[in-house]
Amino acid sequence: MKSELVVDVKKDEIALALTEDGRLMEVNREKREMTFCVGNIYLGKVKKVMPALNAVFVDVGYEKDAFLHYLDLGEGFLRINSYTQAAIQKQKIPALGKIYNQPELGKDGLISDYLKAGDMILVQIAKEPINTKGPRLTAEVSLAGRNIVLIPYGDKVMVSNKIKSEAERSRLRQLVQAVKPQGYGIIVRTVAEGKRVAELDGELQLLVKRWEDTMQKISQMSQPQVALVTEEIGRTIGLLRDIFNPSFESIQVNDKDVFNDICAYVELIAPDSKKIVHFYNSDQPIFDHFQITKQMKTGLGRTVGFKNGGYLIVEKTEALWSIDVNSGSKKQGSDQEENAFNVNMLAADEIAHQLRLRDIGGIIIVDFIDMDSTENQQALFEHMRDLLTRDRAKHNVLKLSKFGLMQITRQRVRPAVETVTQEVCPTCKGKGKVVSSILFTDTLEEELENYTQQFGRNLRLYVHPYVYAYINKGFLCSTRLRWQRHYGVKILESQELGFLEYRFIDKNGNRLFAEHQHTEKNVRLSDTADSKDED
Repeated sequence: MKSELVVDVKKDEIALALTEDGRLMEVNREKREMTFCVGNIYLGKVKKVMPALNAVFVDVGYEKDAFLHYLDLGEGFLRINSYTQAAIQKQKIPALGKIYNQPELGKDGLISDYLKAGDMILVQIAKEPINTKGPRLTAEVSLAGRNIVLIPYGDKVMVSNKIKSEAERSRLRQLVQAVKPQGYGIIVRTVAEGKRVAELDGELQLLVKRWEDTMQKISQMSQPQVALVTEEIGRTIGLLRDIFNPSFESIQVNDKDVFNDICAYVELIAPDSKKIVHFYNSDQPIFDHFQITKQMKTGLGRTVGFKNGGYLIVEKTEALWSIDVNSGSKKQGSDQEENAFNVNMLAADEIAHQLRLRDIGGIIIVDFIDMDSTENQQALFEHMRDLLTRDRAKHNVLKLSKFGLMQITRQRVRPAVETVTQEVCPTCKGKGKVVSSILFTDTLEEELENYTQQFGRNLRLYVHPYVYAYINKGFLCSTRLRWQRHYGVKILESQELGFLEYRFIDKNGNRLFAEHQHTEKNVRLSDTADSKDED
């Protein structure tokens, strides 16, 4: 299977798209000013203790306090908390191996026995803020690398259960046990299978250094305060760290700085694969070039089609996601039972794809077409379970109920991906009347004059593909070529834009907004241009 990562870097966000054999599988969007990423470690302040919930709310700098449950303190909380308090009080920070006089926490304790309002505590983001909820925290701090995860308050070595060979599991456990410092726990990840001790030891030393730098940062504070003390590596590198494998054939990036970061990371973890990282240097939007925008528009709507005419209806409610399976008008088999089974099996493929693509989490209820055969019901259940083995998120699949419903739970860490695939016409505002293309191009030419007078030449103008095709008619006498020669503006198409939307971009990639004279025609066109914020 050919895997390809496409990275679209903009002024205010970074978007990553993972494709497998050209099919869009995952999309991640991150606002560049967003700091509450999973894995970030904060020195937080307990704001409120909630005995009824056996939890506390912690201030980590977000507008809503973060949530920390007693069970998320972890067995080694007293040890790591003693270590943190020593750093806060600027005492000599003890070696981790010398703080084992603290007992482990049981599972039936009360959080009010260990924390009170005003306490400073070291926490890590386990779930980003979702909807109206603040971040979810854990006090079981860990630092993830590609091959291992460092736990700075334990002394156990654990090996991923996905490594099936007992001999390999034993080898890895002995190697890590021999090189790890006292007082640190280690989880050996699946990708470490077959790795040499030098690779594991080098990564271990880097993670230990990151932890020591974290404690040093806390001890150097003039006074204890809410602060980010260890930032998780960027979303781009984080995704690479978790999913990179030899099947990756290409990584396309349209920003030089991010390109250099990815090159450095790939060279570190897989020197032979550095050549697969490519810098995309073209005026055409990178997602348009690799057909990402088109797949997002067709695959993230309320109605999603799949093979042989069937389709899904995907809807979100406050409590759960519902997915309804429909056969469409085309028959899939010779009788009703066979037809229902064939449609359901095809639908299961698309449902597994949608869970990854949208990053749907929580409870998912799937309404399959009713089947009478117990064998068919069991085959569908096993097929869905097998499909989801490729999903990195934790999940659970239950057998079909007597009503033909399948319940799926899937780990939710970040908000689900939502893309608007339908929109109100920016020109007619939903009334059904639009400006004719001829009038639009006349007014657009006035805008070209306006923008070039205010911002100079060498601009880029993006228009909808239909408008681009209209102004591109003619070989050497097209409107597009005439405008480019006269105004010095490069005109390109963008699949992101609405039918009569346009966007001016300067040479630095900044979107431009010109001052307009308040004629009826210009006011109407400026409403069109500014009707949707840049993604």
